[in-house]
Amino acid sequence: MGVLPDRWIREMSQRHQMITPFANFRRRKGRISSGTSSYGYDFRLSDEYRIPQFDELKCMDPKKMDRIRFRDHKGASCIIPANAFVLARSLEYFRIPKDVLVICQGKSTYARSGIMVNVTPLEPEWEGFITIAILNGGPCPAKIYSGEGIGQAIFVRAESLCDISYQDRKGKYQAQKGITLAGV
Repeated sequence: MGVLPDRWIREMSQRHQMITPFANFRRRKGRISSGTSSYGYDFRLSDEYRIPQFDELKCMDPKKMDRIRFRDHKGASCIIPANAFVLARSLEYFRIPKDVLVICQGKSTYARSGIMVNVTPLEPEWEGFITIAILNGGPCPAKIYSGEGIGQAIFVRAESLCDISYQDRKGKYQAQKGITLAGV
């Protein structure tokens, strides 16, 4: 196994549309960086959010997410209430090769503000927009920004191909187009 460098990420995105739209490294004053990094890709937030409504909710149950009401929000930013979370999606659409696993983590800029980003690994031959859970662990509301970096994807090449890829087993989140709630 080995972590793949920025030139491999650029080449795969140009030749095979692994990441679309693709951004080369972008560091602009007053904005959270995005695009390629030395051994990864900093993906961005789209302008679509789903905010859970906890009015009458007594328990969060990942097996019964259909019982939770969500309010849709579209905009240049989103405010996350204190000790709450929102669901969002990546601006980029990913197509992962069969010999690659992608490990995602939040950006330190947000982590230093009490904002935690959770994304599960992107499995071999998975494709879609990434659904992102963003938690505000702080005591006051927190702001996140559309079109700016939210997390980093690290691409790891396997020494051999997996027996059954995400596509082969017809995974339930394959080719997701929007923010996808938990499903069992």
